[in-house]
Amino acid sequence: MACSCVAASGPDGGRASPSTVFTVPAIHDELRTRLTALHAALRRHPRRVALTLGLLLGGSAVTAFGIAPLAPDAADLPRRLVTEEVTPAGVQQQIEALALHNLQLTRSDLTRASDTADSLLRRLGVVDAQAAIFIRGDRDARRLLEGRTGKMVQAQTDSDGTLVRLVARYPALDSARALTHFTRLVIERRDNRFVSRLETGELVGQVRLGSGTIRSSLFAATDEAQLPDAIATQMVDIFSTDIDFHRQLRKGDTFSLVFEALTADDQPINWGEGTGRVLAAEFINNGRSHQAVWFQDSGSGRGAYFSPDGQSKRRAFLASPMEFSRVTSGFAMRLHPILNTWRAHNGVDYGAPTGTPVRTVGDGFVDFAGRQNGYGNVVVVRHAQGKTTLYAHLSKMEVRKGQAVEQGQRIGLVGATGWATGPHLHFEFRVNGRLEDPMKVARTAETFTIEGAQRLAFQQTAAAAQVRLDLAETVGGHTATD
Repeated sequence: MACSCVAASGPDGGRASPSTVFTVPAIHDELRTRLTALHAALRRHPRRVALTLGLLLGGSAVTAFGIAPLAPDAADLPRRLVTEEVTPAGVQQQIEALALHNLQLTRSDLTRASDTADSLLRRLGVVDAQAAIFIRGDRDARRLLEGRTGKMVQAQTDSDGTLVRLVARYPALDSARALTHFTRLVIERRDNRFVSRLETGELVGQVRLGSGTIRSSLFAATDEAQLPDAIATQMVDIFSTDIDFHRQLRKGDTFSLVFEALTADDQPINWGEGTGRVLAAEFINNGRSHQAVWFQDSGSGRGAYFSPDGQSKRRAFLASPMEFSRVTSGFAMRLHPILNTWRAHNGVDYGAPTGTPVRTVGDGFVDFAGRQNGYGNVVVVRHAQGKTTLYAHLSKMEVRKGQAVEQGQRIGLVGATGWATGPHLHFEFRVNGRLEDPMKVARTAETFTIEGAQRLAFQQTAAAAQVRLDLAETVGGHTATD
């Protein structure tokens, strides 16, 4: 092997010991020679070489196994507790530091019919005579107390109650845009004086979740869950053919809802169609679960509620001619309140205040609308297949003979005309002239199912709705955003 020796200079300038430097060709020649020898050995003694390699590798494993346990156990490592005393600033110093911060408070409320500028500001925590004077005198600011009540108002004040900014949201002044937009009134303090402006904002849809438990009544439970009354009413309509909400509710019954809400600046609105539609619902009554999912046909655009198996929740007849009321007399024998004799009561009486809307339970034509002896003001609707319904003691009739009506359409208002001891609705159902129990007729009315190409789309909608309903159960008596 070729090599060359060189002499290196030491740090003192003298000569250091010689060092050997191998040239690149020499290294290649040496490597080639040793590989050739190894190849020849493998051919002559394959078993001996394999055994030697095995012993070398095994020895390495034993060495690793023997060394690993020598690592220290973390539990035996020394631990040290460091204690440091922290001394808070004095109370006076903290108060002085807080005084340097400009605290601003925000409070929200709805306007009331009895509100004045002073009473509304007082309820919002505002102590500012200048602000009250401005609201009374400014043309735009006066809209806060004019027109319909229930405007959503939010006030921002300094720590002393001085008004900084007030924002009110209510239906759009342009009635043509009332379903899609809202009006925003802004009152702000600038340079120690107030200015106002009107703006138009777009309503934004939002999916919300809610759940509750029946403790005393349905509406008490929906109020506790912070659900709008319109949503509670929709839920009753959806399950009216499954549950008699007048007589079958039980303490401990639960419900879960997924519904649409329109929002103004991320605040759910409380006017018009702001509550939107129930998208999915579950009601557990006496341990039995009832579910419904809203599904819209992509072709026709028409929608309806279905059970998870695709069975329509909409039947030919509603279970009740009123959105929600109490049954005061059912389809049975009773002591007549005026004649004071026992006789068959061939209908259902619903107790409700005068002026409560009455709706037809099915599609049909008005067969009679007028006054009829003990019934007082009465409307009779003729349906298909020899069925008729009668609505009596109305204070006002809102349809005429021969008029076509659709299921759920308002036909009159509750009253006490004719032989009535108080305001209520008397409701009858006849099949080919024979009186029938309205509740039984509604529950046995025909339904339809989803078939064909829409089946897969419905199954996907139902699966997504079930996930949301499961999430709604966790809300626990409140509403939340999906």
